[in-house]
Amino acid sequence: MSDSAQHRRYRALFLSDIHLGTRGCQADLLLDFLKLNDAETVYLVGDIVDGWRLKRSWYWPQEHNDVVQKILRKGRKGSRIVYAPGNHDEFLRDFLGTHFGGIEVVDTIVHEAADGRRYLVIHGDQFDVVIRHAKWLAFFGDKAYGLALNVNTVLNLVRRKLGLTYWSLSAWAKLKVKNAVSFIGRFEEALSDEARRRGVDGVICGHIHHAADRDIDGVHYINTGDWVESCTAVAEHHDGTFEVIRWVRPEQQVDPVPANQSQVAA
Repeated sequence: MSDSAQHRRYRALFLSDIHLGTRGCQADLLLDFLKLNDAETVYLVGDIVDGWRLKRSWYWPQEHNDVVQKILRKGRKGSRIVYAPGNHDEFLRDFLGTHFGGIEVVDTIVHEAADGRRYLVIHGDQFDVVIRHAKWLAFFGDKAYGLALNVNTVLNLVRRKLGLTYWSLSAWAKLKVKNAVSFIGRFEEALSDEARRRGVDGVICGHIHHAADRDIDGVHYINTGDWVESCTAVAEHHDGTFEVIRWVRPEQQVDPVPANQSQVAA
């Protein structure tokens, strides 16, 4: 994890699963991150806006608007902004190949790192069997997930008053439930297989809210995580190396976590 007290500029930044429009979105932490981190290219790897939730009930506080404005401002200052929509912001897939506000909208894109390695950038919902074949179940699961996040919000208000760092109940549960762990493994393998099929060196995705940076049978698999449960992003340094960044409030910053650590701390 990078030292959040210093301003840093990377070759590329990858953000996904922000879920603007939901109460679970950690917009305040994301704003803090965006103020202190810049990049030549910023990839928005899907589920930036939660269209599913906004259709059911409108929730859009000023902080969520500030996040949008901050990203647009980075584009105006010279950063390339690329947006690959996910399932929660799938309405943007009607605009693939277009530009709006300086943002490129793509289905997938290949990112070439500084060391020449090529990475497929994709949200990943295309490889989620539930999303593809039982969307009604995905909507049901989304409601249950929203309930868990409401409980989590109350829990973390108490933790914050006690001076403790953010902790995700849902992320903890994912790592404890065998079926969830199995799903994550199958998802990672499916994305790695797709990268292999396309002849690239790696894949950078989101969707499952589980940050990772590891090798899967010769494919460099990277997951950006999210800004609901774990507050993570992925950065490419100017030498072509990648880092998973797990963001916390500056006043809670301790010694840096190893760059490849992607688990959510309890």
